[in-house]
Amino acid sequence: MKKIALIGCTGSIGRQLCGIVRSHREEYCFTTLVAGSDRAGLDALSAEFRPRIACLARDITSYSELFADCDVAFVAAGGFAGLRYTLTALKEGKTVALANKESLVCGGELVMKTANRSGAEIVPVDSEHSAVFQCLGMRRDASFKKIVLTASGGPFLHCSSEELKRVTAADALRHPTWRMGAKITIDCATLLNKGYEIIEAKWLYGTDFAKIGAVVHPESIVHSLVFFEDGACLAQLAYPDMKLPIRLALTYPDRQPCLEELDLAKIGALHFERLPVEKFPCFTLAVEAGKEGGSCPTVLNGAAEIAVRAFLEGSITFPAIAETVEGVLSAIPKEGADSYETLLRADTRAREEARRLIYGK
Repeated sequence: MKKIALIGCTGSIGRQLCGIVRSHREEYCFTTLVAGSDRAGLDALSAEFRPRIACLARDITSYSELFADCDVAFVAAGGFAGLRYTLTALKEGKTVALANKESLVCGGELVMKTANRSGAEIVPVDSEHSAVFQCLGMRRDASFKKIVLTASGGPFLHCSSEELKRVTAADALRHPTWRMGAKITIDCATLLNKGYEIIEAKWLYGTDFAKIGAVVHPESIVHSLVFFEDGACLAQLAYPDMKLPIRLALTYPDRQPCLEELDLAKIGALHFERLPVEKFPCFTLAVEAGKEGGSCPTVLNGAAEIAVRAFLEGSITFPAIAETVEGVLSAIPKEGADSYETLLRADTRAREEARRLIYGK
């Protein structure tokens, strides 16, 4: 029986993992359940699965104890908060099923150094990076010419710049193909999420930014593509459902029944188009911050978390998300990324500056 420590048990990914464990109790059990702030949700899952540890994030006294007796640390916490869990689990030598983008966006260099030092394995759970992982034969060290990530384009793909000034949070939360948490859904609408995935790819597959691209694919059937030196291209296709990458992270290199088989004739056609980066500056801000390195991606993320929250509550417009992020990146000098404490300081400063820009305090 595979023992799982689940961080972020009441979020979208966490609840889907709970559903898989519920249906396969002979294969999996939880040793740890950690939730952000949903006490009622945590209590219900704890009563059902009876883990050794069940707690809210604010009540954690020892991060190492969370992973003491697990086989897999499934990190599905949202935001910068996920980085500390990822680093702790890797230091403990645990396999990390990584569903927290910010671990690699904010701390990619530190995360990979920690994994290499301990020999721990990172298995991607993002649908796009799971797809790349599969195209590379489930080897993150395989050779390739180029990685191309796909993006649905979000709900505003064909909106004009003027129309984007008038969109609401309710509009932005209507993702055309995926059902996710509010923060990542807004990040998909701004294309910030795709910029994050470019940074993730740089660290996961040890490559240069020049070898990573993105393309709009509205159907969300092709989850990523990998090009090789001989001109061949491999792609991973499936209906847009996170059950597949979640389950594969637990079972690989084996595959087990999970999703309905694609009906290609019914789908009929797949479409691809250029990413309209000129309308969605968050994408370029993310990629440039990733290239700059050091604390810049952490500053980017900290500012974005505050800006997205402000947009969701109606305090700023949709375009102001990018304006806030750009303002914070301009205001805060780059530092190194050699320790968690340094990154935490950069995150704190970014949030403070974002609040000052948005609320004047």
